[in-house]
Parts: sequence; structure tokens; C-alpha cells
Amino acid sequence: MDMMYTRYKQEGAREVPVASIYSSKEHNVRNSQIDKDALWAIRKLHAQGYEAYIVGGAVRDMILGRRPKDFDVATSASPRQVQKMFWNARIIGRRFRIVHLYFNHDKIIEVTTFRSDEENFEEGNNNIFGTIEQDAKRRDFSINSLYYNPQNGQLLDFNSSLPDFKKKVIRSLIPLSYSFSEDPVRMIRAVKYSVTTGFRLKWDVKRAIRRNASNLSSVSTSRLTEEVSKILLSGRCREIFLALNKYKLLVYMLPCFSLYMGYDIVQQDLSEVDAYVNAGKDAGSTVEKSEVIAKLLTHLVVIDKNGGLSPEERSKEAFRQVKVLISPMTPPNYEVEKACAIILAGFGFKARSQRKALAASVARKKPGVALGRKSAASEELSKTKKVQKKSARIGNIPLEKDEARSLAESHDF
Repeated sequence: MDMMYTRYKQEGAREVPVASIYSSKEHNVRNSQIDKDALWAIRKLHAQGYEAYIVGGAVRDMILGRRPKDFDVATSASPRQVQKMFWNARIIGRRFRIVHLYFNHDKIIEVTTFRSDEENFEEGNNNIFGTIEQDAKRRDFSINSLYYNPQNGQLLDFNSSLPDFKKKVIRSLIPLSYSFSEDPVRMIRAVKYSVTTGFRLKWDVKRAIRRNASNLSSVSTSRLTEEVSKILLSGRCREIFLALNKYKLLVYMLPCFSLYMGYDIVQQDLSEVDAYVNAGKDAGSTVEKSEVIAKLLTHLVVIDKNGGLSPEERSKEAFRQVKVLISPMTPPNYEVEKACAIILAGFGFKARSQRKALAASVARKKPGVALGRKSAASEELSKTKKVQKKSARIGNIPLEKDEARSLAESHDF
């Protein structure tokens, strides 16, 4: 029978335990749950002698029996080394450089080099490469700090995280004396994780959130826009917004909208947003952000039917109100205009032409297109199917079926 064992590191003349290692019989994470392109990336990294693991929210979701939305990879390879290995890689970031691997259908696998803790959070020294042990100590919360190795099925736990899953608690790994001042967005994520997992926040995390809530006022509008967008598209926005409002965080994220959270009709609108998003996910259809914004603000935009406004003036007035209600969010104007058209249609008004806005949305380039490899990879995939039927392997992770081979793998072969 397989049993948990311990990983050690050498410190001088003695060995120090640094992680608990769980075998595949002791956890419920399986390779069949993992995106094939993420497995392909890990195979290539292992083949070149680097460490590589599935990390963060993907491991958390798989342990909870859920299907992850994104798969992030952590590795011992530097960004430049990763870029040289992958034809679809692009280095991004200034403060800490990471690599995005671009695939079809706007899919991105994020590859991050292990980061050094340096025990200097207060001085901002968080952009130095390090070891996996140091990287694990830099994770925000214990439930996000597990590392899964698809090559041998082992789950590495450097922070006693798996017991937190059993206790159903969310614990901060970064000292709370400066965690939320260093990055106030962590407060939003803590509340969001609590709602989506059903786990409770530890009392010290709750206290730190209440003490540091005002730090959100210093967060850039782009980051707030990203976080609010994720919440609206989570399918649980009503519960998350209520929790954020409870901790006095929503007022810094959506100050105008937060004033109406006490109204039943607004909570019904939030439930409508969740129903729309979840229905789209279940059907595998596209969730339109403009539709989400329109459902969110259906009963908050006020248009006087007898005000004598021209169609253009009505559109401008709706646009103004929507921008105020979602401020400081800054979604693209064409999304706001489409949302206004939906809201005005609910009032019985025909909106003015949206041709320019729609043309702008169509013209926007997809992230993977800029690499110019989509058509080439597709051609290689068709050639590979005709010529090569024999299974190929890289590293020790077996391919489950030839017909299930990913586009990225076929590009290599």
C-alpha cells in the first residue's frame, strides 16, 4: 500500500523536511482531467531536464472535483529557456516575467518560473527566480499552493495545505501584516475563494480584510476591471457581491453600484446574470459581456419615455448612466454601447445603429493570431493524421489515445 512520504532538503549537516508528498492513491487528481496542451508543455519541459508542475487554482479545483477553467504551469526553467523550447511562446510582464503559450480558440497556458521568497515581501523583492520550496511559500493562500506532477502522479504539499481542504478553511501563507497592503486584490480573491469553495476564512484573514479594505482604492482600474469581470462571469456573482459588500470591499470596486445592493430587485438581476452565464457554460455557447452588463443594470438605468429625447440623445444618456454605474470599470466602449442597446430595447426603444461599434469588435485581433502559426499547425495536424499513426512519446507521460493527440503535440511530431 502506498503511503505519504516526506521530501527533505540538506541544510548543513542535517536534512530538513520541506514537503509532504502524496501518491496517486492518496488524492483524486488524474491526468485525464488535465488539458492536453498543458500536459504537452510539461512533457517538453521534463524532456529537457526541468521540473514542471500543474499549480494553483487548477489543482484546487480538481481536488474539489471540479473542472478547472485554466491550467497554469510552474517550472524551474527560466522564461528565456521556456521561450526557446516552444514555438507558440511569448514573454510578458515587467515586474516578474512569465511566458504565455498560445493555442487555438484563444486558449493560453501560463508558464511561470519558480520565484524566490527572499523573505523580503515588504521591500518588494519578489522578482527573483528561486526553488520550488521558495515558490510554494510565495503562494497567496494554502488552498492554492499544491503542486501536481503528471509524470509520476505525485502531489507536493509544502504548506500543510491538504489538511486545510479537510478542515475547509482558507489560510494566508503570506504574513497578513503586509499581504493585503502589498497586493490589495488578494482580499477580493480571498472572499471569492470562500464563496466558490464553501470554505471559511480564518479569523485572522477576516480581521486583516476589515483593516485593509481601504487599500483597494489604490488598485488600478485595469486590475479592478479584470477582477469584476471574472466575478460577473463566474456564475456565482450574486453570492460573491454580497460577501464583498459584507466586508466593505464592494464600495471600492463598484462604488455607485454598491449603493443599490440592499434592493431585492438588484439581487434578482444578479441572479439573472448567474443564470445566463451558467446556461451559456452548460450549452458551450459564448457568454456576451454586453448581455451580462445589460442584465446587471436592467433596473438601474432610468430612461424617461416621455422626455422628448431623440434616439441619439437617449443612447447617449443610457451610455452615460451605464458608465457611471460600473465605474471605475473600463470595458471596451463597443461592449457598453451594445449593453445600452439591449437596455433600451427593454424600454421599447430602437437603438441607433451600432455598425461602428460592431465593426470595431470584429476587427480586434485574437491573442493567438498574432503569432501566425495557427494555419501552419493545422496543416501539420492534417499531414500527421495521414502519414503518422504510430504513437509518439516525450518524457514518461503516456499519451492516452492517438486520436486524442492535441494540436500542439502534432506540431512537434
